[in-house]
Amino acid sequence: MFDAVGFPVYILIFFLIGTLATVFWIWMLIDCATKEPSQGNDKVVWIIIIVFTQIIGALIYYFVRRPKRKAEFGD
Repeated sequence: MFDAVGFPVYILIFFLIGTLATVFWIWMLIDCATKEPSQGNDKVVWIIIIVFTQIIGALIYYFVRRPKRKAEFGD
């Protein structure tokens, strides 16, 4: 499990997964803040969900709310 210089490969894998998860989380946060309609408290609630539940909230937003928003309001 070590590469040529003796560095554990699993550390690189975890670092890559963590970096991708953080980028996805920031992308969903920006998407929600900029494209979610300001009707009622939906935007604020989703931002709070994404911020406090981090990657789980971002995944929920991506798979549950985002497709509904795109169908109702377009991109």
